[in-house]
Amino acid sequence: VQLQASGGGLVQAGGSLRLSCANSGRTFRGYVMGWFRQAPGKEREFVATISGSGSITSYADSVMGRFTISRDNAKSSAYLQMDSLKPEDTAVYYCAAKAIYIDDTTVYIKTSQYDYWGQGTQVTVSS
Repeated sequence: VQLQASGGGLVQAGGSLRLSCANSGRTFRGYVMGWFRQAPGKEREFVATISGSGSITSYADSVMGRFTISRDNAKSSAYLQMDSLKPEDTAVYYCAAKAIYIDDTTVYIKTSQYDYWGQGTQVTVSS
């Protein structure tokens, strides 16, 4: 499985960006997808996750109401729409995938729960 994240860049506070993550693995629906971020000097933290079917999503409190995670199983891709960006959202954003056998309501928010990671894409929000 290879994950390719893209869509990062420099944006002013209040602006928007849309991150994409292409998954080369077979049966994309068999993976929970997640987005994490890591700011300089800080640990990698959970941002959002979406179940295999796309019916279950979960967000970190810091991005709730501003970010939206989605997926297109036909395109084997996941997305993170980021609106109302703040300078504190500046970080390298990583997409991650967790192989699942049953698409239930379990929410995965820990880095250790994910099996595959993309290379990261830089998001910089200027004030």
